[in-house]
Amino acid sequence: MKTILVPLEDCDGAASMLETAWLLGRSFVSYIEGLFIKRALPGVVIADIGGYAAATPEVMESFAEEDQERGQRVRARFEDFAGRKGLTGAAAGGGDDSRPSAGWWDDNEAGDGVVGLYARVFDVTVVGRPVAGATAPAMTTLETVLFESGRPILIAPPTAPQSLGHNIVISWNGSTETARTIALAMPILARAQRVVVLAVEGVSVPGPNAAQVALQLKRDGIAAEAREIEAAGRGGGEAILAEAAALQADLLVKGAYTHSRLRQMIFGGATQHILAEATLPVFMAH
Repeated sequence: MKTILVPLEDCDGAASMLETAWLLGRSFVSYIEGLFIKRALPGVVIADIGGYAAATPEVMESFAEEDQERGQRVRARFEDFAGRKGLTGAAAGGGDDSRPSAGWWDDNEAGDGVVGLYARVFDVTVVGRPVAGATAPAMTTLETVLFESGRPILIAPPTAPQSLGHNIVISWNGSTETARTIALAMPILARAQRVVVLAVEGVSVPGPNAAQVALQLKRDGIAAEAREIEAAGRGGGEAILAEAAALQADLLVKGAYTHSRLRQMIFGGATQHILAEATLPVFMAH
């Protein structure tokens, strides 16, 4: 986890995202890079009920000025964060390996799609968990990085965490998505003081059980234990978060969207619930 990307908006969740990135970066002496998520310029504006009209030069200019102002505020917040944490300046892949460093990417084009592509060269991308009714990070950014980068994401909760990666719960459901997520999380798991492989009865696909996962992690030198619980009338996501809270976990490791995203949007699912309700950092991959 030596390189961490933090795509930022001018929103309430930025402080937690930066703190989450710092907690991870401090452990691995990482390079943390920030960027501002620029909005795509509108090609049209609503003219009236009868149709649409091309945006006027005045509208386009105003939009660009507003976006530039937002970008300046976001960059100032990132640089203030880097200064308070004592992060040294460095180009990606360079700098003093004895302490965490930080940099800013200001050459990106507009849109979430650019972030998803750029994230492919980082070990992990820290994103914010969207919060209904609040000025918070966009779900489109989270899902774009999750599906387009091929790399894991670390989802920061709405309130900045106090610790990260000491007491970890792995939400195991037997799936290839979760197996891949565990593999990507191995550097973090190797540093943990406690790792619980959690399985919720009835919330799984065919595959090894939690005890088998824990056994293999032990062979990798990770102090893992297995725990299987009943859903007890709760949804899978609700049961997972409740057990993580009971165990005082400071990180949840979970594969994303074992069932399709569309199905979870319509019928609900563990991933959908966790993306809506988690109050601890979540390490995810698809």
